[in-house]
Amino acid sequence: QVQLVESGGGLVHPGGSLRLSCAASGFTLDYYTVGWFRQAPGKEREGLICISKYDGSTYYADAIKGRFTFSRHSAKNMVYLQMNSLKVEDTAVYYCAAGYDNTCLISYDNGMDYWGKGTLVTVSS
Repeated sequence: QVQLVESGGGLVHPGGSLRLSCAASGFTLDYYTVGWFRQAPGKEREGLICISKYDGSTYYADAIKGRFTFSRHSAKNMVYLQMNSLKVEDTAVYYCAAGYDNTCLISYDNGMDYWGKGTLVTVSS
């Protein structure tokens, strides 16, 4: 089965940190462009990070630059999103995605073939 499964969400206070994980099965993430996205209640899905498989370039959305960081562990076929200095407005369901032909140059979600079901992050006092 081709799957992406996010984990690590939960409740965190403003200013706190959280690390999300994305585990892939049925395909190898190293051969795909990968990305992180989120969708807050009542809002459209927002692209956060896109990592090109072609040259390894990492693109960050302005809303999370300097606070969120992408990493990966190829041997585990997993990628991660380290979230620091969390704000109330970061509250959302967070998704990872992967695409075989996505260059990240049109939009972060262009050509994404596989999506996880998401993990909820709630930032609240």
